[in-house]
Amino acid sequence: MSLARSSPWTAAGWRARFGSFDMTTRVGLIVNPIAGIGGRVGLKGSDGLEVQQRARELGAVSTSLDRAVQALRRLAPLKDKIDLVTFPSEMGESAARACGFHPTVIGSIHPGETTGQDTQNAACMMREMSVVLILFAGGDGTARDMCAAIGTTLPVLGIPAGVKIHSAVYAITPAAAGELANAYLQTRVATLCEAEVMDVDEAAYRQEIVSPRLFGYMQIPFIQHLIQGRKSPSPVGEQAALESIALAVIEQMQADRLYIVGPGTTTRPILTRLGLPKTLIGVDVVLDKQLIAADANEASLLRLLSSYPATIVVTPIGGQGYLLGRGNQQISPDVIRQTGAKNILVVSTLHKIHTLSGRPFLVDTGDAQVDQLLVGYIQVVTGYDERVIYKVAGAVSVTTIDDIVGEPPARQPSPDGGA
Repeated sequence: MSLARSSPWTAAGWRARFGSFDMTTRVGLIVNPIAGIGGRVGLKGSDGLEVQQRARELGAVSTSLDRAVQALRRLAPLKDKIDLVTFPSEMGESAARACGFHPTVIGSIHPGETTGQDTQNAACMMREMSVVLILFAGGDGTARDMCAAIGTTLPVLGIPAGVKIHSAVYAITPAAAGELANAYLQTRVATLCEAEVMDVDEAAYRQEIVSPRLFGYMQIPFIQHLIQGRKSPSPVGEQAALESIALAVIEQMQADRLYIVGPGTTTRPILTRLGLPKTLIGVDVVLDKQLIAADANEASLLRLLSSYPATIVVTPIGGQGYLLGRGNQQISPDVIRQTGAKNILVVSTLHKIHTLSGRPFLVDTGDAQVDQLLVGYIQVVTGYDERVIYKVAGAVSVTTIDDIVGEPPARQPSPDGGA
């Protein structure tokens, strides 16, 4: 599944337009402070003031600042070589200062009351200041705001912080976003692509109507294994494969054990086969083949885990490969710790695995230690008495720019033997 179309610009072309990267290079940073706030409390998104208020009432805390900090840490070696331009307080300034930057702060906001219009204003102001790249932390709604404001007029790169991310303008993890931005700013990435900006109607999404729409394209620096693909739907005609997976899972269910079943059309037949309703985009809990919690959030899962051992049943997102950290944030790092990494059961059709073209499954829980517990190889149920072993990767596995694009060329001595 293609995630991007060819771009009329190359990285060299942008440098010709804006000038070479030097001590005056300006880089933009925009953080959507409410991105992802609805995830762990099971609200399936963060759009709208009512949803945000409900999330706070349920004890939700946004993780977008922490996600932005994870990305900016990978830019720390360049902090004396770039002018980081950002909006006040929670829209970027706080993250920048937490990483030791001395940002240029522009614009104004009402703290605690930011909207998509603030994101659009920030992007437009940064374009007027000739930034060479804008890093933005958020989800699909944030990407839509960015696209509406600046379209393909300059390069951007998303730091994933939303509940659901269908768009292909985001790096696979915050760390990957920082590494890719670092490589681009050091002129070590030559490719720009026009990547898709996708979103769903969240009100319809909460009614289990999942219909992503294309809203446009944005320019992104591109290294394939650091950019997530857009989410792809399951194909029609896989019902037999899904039923055989369901039979395999049900046959191994144990008494007095919780089965925490993640969202998706691949996991739905498990409950359907038991004669139980399944929340398509939520997390349900089965005990002794009976539904004891529908559309559970993190808090309810932790309460149940205090009384029973459990198995988590998840399926990778089609076209992206995420097992945890996208659309199922209710299965939080604390839930995973209490369940135990060895008690995660992955189910997938072979078609879904093949769409990854050899790329690993991904985990991006927001907790690096938990991610590390999950990396390696995992058994995947692909049918009745059918299993495959597949690789799982966590936060970006490279640690330096050289790991991504190779060592910089050695400096050649001059003909006279000097440096």
